[in-house]
Amino acid sequence: MSEPVDAVLFDFSGTLMRAEPPERRVAAVLADAGVGLLDSEITAWARRLEESGGLPGGHFPAVIPDEIRATWERRDLDPAAHRGSYTWLIKNSGWPWPELADAVYERCTRPEEWAPYPDTLPALAALSRNGIRTAVVSNIGWDNRRVLAAHGVADLVDAILLSYEEGCQKPDPAIFHKACARVGGEPGRTFMVGDSRPADGGAEAVGIRTFFVDPLPVQERPDGFSAMLTAAGVI
Repeated sequence: MSEPVDAVLFDFSGTLMRAEPPERRVAAVLADAGVGLLDSEITAWARRLEESGGLPGGHFPAVIPDEIRATWERRDLDPAAHRGSYTWLIKNSGWPWPELADAVYERCTRPEEWAPYPDTLPALAALSRNGIRTAVVSNIGWDNRRVLAAHGVADLVDAILLSYEEGCQKPDPAIFHKACARVGGEPGRTFMVGDSRPADGGAEAVGIRTFFVDPLPVQERPDGFSAMLTAAGVI
């Protein structure tokens, strides 16, 4: 018989919530700057930025340019490196408004640009009802608490661990040990839920059972947490 579950750790972007759609972010930034474009042009620029990896919460770059490699590798431990990496990618994507790179970056951190998956709040509430403590464990270079609070997630979790504040990032065992200590769970009685095998899969090295979800658009993943909830004995 498996150990009972005391705690569940969740990744943030692509797991609990997703930043979408990129067209809305680009349209808002250009409108604020008084730049008028056709919808088709906005869509094209949004795709260009997304493909470049320049949108926090979106795709990573397919190839990390040598010019920013060192900065990119420490982006989730240093807010300045995080901003610098993403604004560099924006400016070097062909984006013709380099003076708006910071505005694009800032827009990507606003609550209205994020949405929780349909089962995020119900899953967190069900875990809480069953006495299972929860935490957000995120590799991130900016404070996402405002996003989590605006969408009701912050009220349903017991702890929030951000890599740049903790000084370590997934898959480093240190951040998983810190998370377990924060919620009072033993690794063998804790689950990790995430969308990245390289990062979130690091939990397995410390004895935490890991469940993976696909970072699909929000409406395409209505029940990503069902396997975890079943294993936890909640459903």
